Amino acid sequence: MNYSIYSILAAWLVAILPHWYAISIANSKHKFDNTNPRHATQELEKRLTKEELETYKRAEAAQQNGFENLSFFACGVIAANYAKVPVGTINFLCFCYLISRAIYNVLYIKTTTLQYSYFRTITFLTGIIICFTLFIKAGNAINQ
Repeated sequence: MNYSIYSILAAWLVAILPHWYAISIANSKHKFDNTNPRHATQELEKRLTKEELETYKRAEAAQQNGFENLSFFACGVIAANYAKVPVGTINFLCFCYLISRAIYNVLYIKTTTLQYSYFRTITFLTGIIICFTLFIKAGNAINQ
């Protein structure tokens, strides 16, 4: 069974999860003001500890990065399906992408030292390489 199209929806969920986590941090002391969420950071600077605020910012950045990468992944999935890349290969790559993005989110949110930030970079690049692989396999399949 081909689960790859569903993986695009799953990737969207993986991308939004850090934002929901950030809202839980913002709500930990006072209710999050959803009327102007993009400017919430200014208000949060007044009521969160430095550590909480930095975690909030990293969670929001992880969410933004997830959505920035989502279209690249989705296009790769669609290209691979269009080119009739074997379903097992597409499913495997999609699963690996989702795992890499979930790990990336955790590392982005929890990493506070330069030394460990390189692990985050490795997981980011893993996801990008998976997207490239989807496109390369699609191109190879079309050209055969």
